[in-house]
Amino acid sequence: MKSTIQTIIVAIFVVLITSTFAFAAAATTGAGSFPFFHLGCLAVGGLTIVSLKHRYPKIYLSEAIGSFAMYAVLVALFTAPVIDVMKGLVS
Repeated sequence: MKSTIQTIIVAIFVVLITSTFAFAAAATTGAGSFPFFHLGCLAVGGLTIVSLKHRYPKIYLSEAIGSFAMYAVLVALFTAPVIDVMKGLVS
């Protein structure tokens, strides 16, 4: 029962972070340049982490949530608005 509840918590966290990413991407990009590929990668990565947490109950809750949070930051770093800001900082 404890493992099921922890898996549900990880799934809720994945949905919240993915929807936050989608909202932020929609707010910062134009109508024609929404990063659907990045959103898809984030969803597939989240599903992978949730399935790993379900299959291997010895994975700690904090490890699953932390790994998805780091993955979300990594995906967000390669979106167009962040790259434009980095170009502006470097030059």
